[in-house]
Amino acid sequence: MKKLPYPLLSSFVFLALAASTAFAQNRIYRCGNEYTNNASVAKERNCKVVEGGNVTVVEGTRPAPGGSGAAPKAASSPPSAPRVDPNDQRARDADARAILESELKKAQARLAEIKQEYNDGSPQRNALDLRNPQKYMERTAELKASLARAEADVEGIRREIERLPAVR
Repeated sequence: MKKLPYPLLSSFVFLALAASTAFAQNRIYRCGNEYTNNASVAKERNCKVVEGGNVTVVEGTRPAPGGSGAAPKAASSPPSAPRVDPNDQRARDADARAILESELKKAQARLAEIKQEYNDGSPQRNALDLRNPQKYMERTAELKASLARAEADVEGIRREIERLPAVR
């Protein structure tokens, strides 16, 4: 093993010490749910020193004033928004209801078709399915997924209809 000359060894030691102090982190203090690296503030508020490891603090969003668990306010239009005549609004609501009811009928028809084809998990086998049982299993799984989507579509449209104002 070769020995390093003293000047080279001492320069390595010096660099190691300099690097360690450069990378050293200031003391971090915890004051309840807040952190600080200001010693005077920490002393003033009786904060505790955080030991062992680096501390990363990510500032979160602040809750809205007066929001202490209260329900959110309903969305309202700005004061400069034009007012809609109540008769026009009723007509719009009626149009929306008619469109949604039409979509509901289509979705229910699709659901009935898929239910019939799915046949309670035993769809009718075709020539391809007879030759390849794996294809039959894949087709059955696809039909099951389609059935679930169609049921979710029908339920979603029903919820949208329920949200509309009552017809007067």
